Amino acid sequence: MNPEVDFYFDNAKKWHDEFEKLRAIVLDCGLEEGLKWGVPCYIFQKSNIVLIHGFKEYCALLFFKGALLNDANGILIQQTKNVQAARHIRFTNVHEIMNMHAILKAYIYEAIEIEKAGLKIEFIKNAELILPEEFQNKLDINPLLKTAFYALTPGRQRAYILYFSAPKQSITRISRIEKYMQQIFLGKGLND
Repeated sequence: MNPEVDFYFDNAKKWHDEFEKLRAIVLDCGLEEGLKWGVPCYIFQKSNIVLIHGFKEYCALLFFKGALLNDANGILIQQTKNVQAARHIRFTNVHEIMNMHAILKAYIYEAIEIEKAGLKIEFIKNAELILPEEFQNKLDINPLLKTAFYALTPGRQRAYILYFSAPKQSITRISRIEKYMQQIFLGKGLND
C-alpha cells in the first residue's frame, strides 16, 4: 500500500467498501500502487496495468490494455466506441467483487503477462478519423488554426476530432469548435 493513495480510499463515500476490496485484490497480485489522474493506479515495471475508479452508478476496475485480454468470462466493457485500448469491469456492490475474486486476479495476472510480453494495441491513426465538415471548413479558411491544430500531439488532435464530431446537429458542432479555437491556438488539449 502506498500511504499517498490512502486519502482516496479514506474519503470515498459511495464506494468505500468496494474500493477497499478491489485494492486488496490488486495489491495481492504484486503491483505497485500509485496515483494517476487522481485515482489509484497499479503499475508493473513502470507500466500502468489497472486502475480503480468510481462513477455515479458503478465503480470499476479499468485495464489499460483490456482490449488484449482474453475475457473468457465476457465481463470486460468498452466505455465508448472511441476507446481503443482500455476495458473495465463494473461493480455495483461489494458482493459482486467478492464473488469474482479469483476471476479478477486471473485477469490482473493476464494483464501483467501482456505487459511482460511487450504486446501493444494497434491504434487507429488520426488520418483514419474523419474531420467533421464544420471543422474542416474552419481549417480551410483559417491557415493559422490549421497550423496550430496540426502542431498538437496526435492524442490532442484525436480528442478534439472526437469531441467536435459527437453532436448530431451542425450548430452544436460549430459552437464546440468556436469555443475551443483559442485553446487550440494556445497549443492546449481539450482538457488542459
